[in-house]
Amino acid sequence: MPFHAPPATDERTLIAGFLRQQQDAFRAAAFGLTDEQAGARPTPSALTVGVLVKHATGVQRGWLASALAAPGRPVEEHSQEEQYAERADEFTWTDRDTLFTALATYDEVCSQVQDAVATLELSTPVPVPQAPWNPQDVEAWSVRWVWLHLIEELARHAGHADIIREAVDGATMYELVAAAEGIPETPWLKPWRPAVSAGA
Repeated sequence: MPFHAPPATDERTLIAGFLRQQQDAFRAAAFGLTDEQAGARPTPSALTVGVLVKHATGVQRGWLASALAAPGRPVEEHSQEEQYAERADEFTWTDRDTLFTALATYDEVCSQVQDAVATLELSTPVPVPQAPWNPQDVEAWSVRWVWLHLIEELARHAGHADIIREAVDGATMYELVAAAEGIPETPWLKPWRPAVSAGA
């Protein structure tokens, strides 16, 4: 993940670049964490880095389904009870969860979203999903709107992940990105390294 989205001369490439930038932010926030740390709640929030990775996966999966089905609506394969259970699991880091598995699923969905950004017609109408938080006076958004909304949604939660990660072990975004990308140390940028225990 570079520190900035790459320049672009066309809209589709610009959307893909900014979307990838926010997708990568979750990988940086989770970089070097143990499964236990991924489930840690060091702030008053119930959110954890691992939960945010799971939620970012679910959010992208849901909007991707809407974009792929446009101009129709996606076929819902789960009952309302199953949907509630899936959402509850999305916001819970259980003993069965591992960061490796969560990130593998996340990466798969991120790749599917990027493939759709590259191929779907941006102006295709996307019916507004029925939900109490969605407007009742709008019939459809567009695929373009969906991608921009995903950038907004991911950026908001990536900020949450940054704060929680810093509360877990003091690591901040720049040093995590430097470590993940193998950027050499400079006087003003020191790549993150795991703390060495006193007995080591």
